[in-house]
Amino acid sequence: MLQEYEDDYFLEEDKMGMTVSSGTVIVKKDTTNLIGISIGGGAPLCPCLYIVQVFDGTPAAKEGTLQSGDELLGVNGSSVKGKTKVEVAKMIQAATSEVTIHYNKLHADPTQGETLDIVLKKMKHRLVERMSSSTADTLGLSRAILCNDSLVKRLQELERTESMYKGLVEHAKRMLKAHFDVLQTYQQFGNIFAAISVREPQPRASEAFRIFSELHRNLEKDGIKMIKSLKPILADMGTYLHKAIPDTKLTVKRYADAKFTYLSYCLKIKEMDDEEHSYAAIQEPLYRVETGNYEYRLILRCRQEARVKFAKLRSDVLEKIELLECKHARDLASQLRKFIQGLSTLASETVERLESIPNLFPIEVDLKASAFQYKSALKFQPEEELEEEVHQAEEAIEIPPAKSSNGGRDTIDELLAGFEEIDLNKSSAASAAESNNDLLVELGLADIDLSAGASTMGANLLEDPLIPDLGDFGK
Repeated sequence: MLQEYEDDYFLEEDKMGMTVSSGTVIVKKDTTNLIGISIGGGAPLCPCLYIVQVFDGTPAAKEGTLQSGDELLGVNGSSVKGKTKVEVAKMIQAATSEVTIHYNKLHADPTQGETLDIVLKKMKHRLVERMSSSTADTLGLSRAILCNDSLVKRLQELERTESMYKGLVEHAKRMLKAHFDVLQTYQQFGNIFAAISVREPQPRASEAFRIFSELHRNLEKDGIKMIKSLKPILADMGTYLHKAIPDTKLTVKRYADAKFTYLSYCLKIKEMDDEEHSYAAIQEPLYRVETGNYEYRLILRCRQEARVKFAKLRSDVLEKIELLECKHARDLASQLRKFIQGLSTLASETVERLESIPNLFPIEVDLKASAFQYKSALKFQPEEELEEEVHQAEEAIEIPPAKSSNGGRDTIDELLAGFEEIDLNKSSAASAAESNNDLLVELGLADIDLSAGASTMGANLLEDPLIPDLGDFGK
């Protein structure tokens, strides 16, 4: 047995490139006569004793000096070398109100503990996290998940809220774009009737056309004013959708990564504990235990730091999700109310304008006799089947050109050929289209295409690159 040998039997410590520094700390006990640490190692298998875990909210955690993996050298001036962990625990309990602990601080690099085994364990946890318990049991996979993790359900609620906001914003923009198209029709009606009013010789008809054109122009102005008043509401909803929710989802992804890292270290420590117990059961020495168990202590330190990061990110995620839920419950109802009020105000103003104008129609207009005679550039000529006739060749006779009375006019027509097809209204139409595009950009509706179908709001799946494309299985 190992305990029958002297201390010289133990091998030299294998520190794996890590360094240690000595120190002393005084920890006050709590009401339960404990300082809040668990101890590992010690005789008869390990030449040193070390801290396995510092529990949250305990005197040792509040003091902050001792960490997982640190070696214990003495308690209240008494050396602990060669003692078991049970004996050291009794020494700590025997102290009165405070304990003086001499230790060797382990200076470990957390990246050194993030081995390929830890990376593969993280990948396994990501896969198993999406499975149900029955599926994981059927495949023989262990589900080392945190119990009662309410963030999973809250994240699903966040995904449904995001999908709902996407549908609301898209539907609102499409509706405002449809209103904008109708308003442009009002504007065109107003311009056309204004032009008719200017050219109408009948005074009463001219006034009726003018009032009718002003009505349509005012309807267009009221509609644009309504859309501009609703733009801040869409901007606020867009900020919630495109900034607040993605930022929270990014924090959730960082939290999930920290969670899987912590679970991987926990699983690694469990495997190393099982390895130690199996070797101890057959009374076989384990090299890493005999040389100070520095690899195990490194994983303990990595687990502690991963737990601290995991707890911090969890609190951040909970805080952000609560803020989002409060903003959603507080602002969504008021935003929809303002949106409906804007549409209601436009409808009431439209009714008032329609009721304010007199009964303009029917009206009398003076029409020319040729008003309904339309000039057509192309004349329809039915095709006739012509019989091919063979003509005899005749001698060519030179005929002098006849003098035309409107020779100058023909020359001008030849010089200006094609100019009659030029439309001087094209420039004004182009400028109007450009101004409409600028207005659409200002209103935030330039990217809305009403010819395309609206997307459905039923896609509530969590975005995860590990989820396979189900469409590939049907091929």
